[in-house]
Amino acid sequence: METDLKLATKVAWKLYGLPYIWGGDDPMDGFDCSGLCVEILKSVGMLPRKGDWNANSLYELFKNKLDHPNTGCLAFWGNGRKMTHVEFCIDELHTMGASGGGSANMTREDAIRKNAFVKVRPIVGGRAEAKAIVDPFQE
Repeated sequence: METDLKLATKVAWKLYGLPYIWGGDDPMDGFDCSGLCVEILKSVGMLPRKGDWNANSLYELFKNKLDHPNTGCLAFWGNGRKMTHVEFCIDELHTMGASGGGSANMTREDAIRKNAFVKVRPIVGGRAEAKAIVDPFQE
């Protein structure tokens, strides 16, 4: 039987390349940052089928499981008061995240014009240092 972590990573790779859509949480239409991570976690039962979480509420849910970058962890960025962006760690050096367009990205055409997709980037060097790393798979 496949472990939840392996399955979550496999699901993440299936979502690679989908468009970034502000507020998106749909594998057919596209994702925003939290929508992508929520879909991955729902796929393995880490979150209930019903419900919606943003980056900050995901952080609040798992903040007692702080860790260092590793496969399956969530990396968070924020502004000091709250977490505003989240990505899924595909290994200890890289994250997969939906980004690139901001609140103006509402359609696939917007995403294409702004090069806003689910992408893989280095954890260090691709953007400001992550404010927190949590491991939702931690017991």
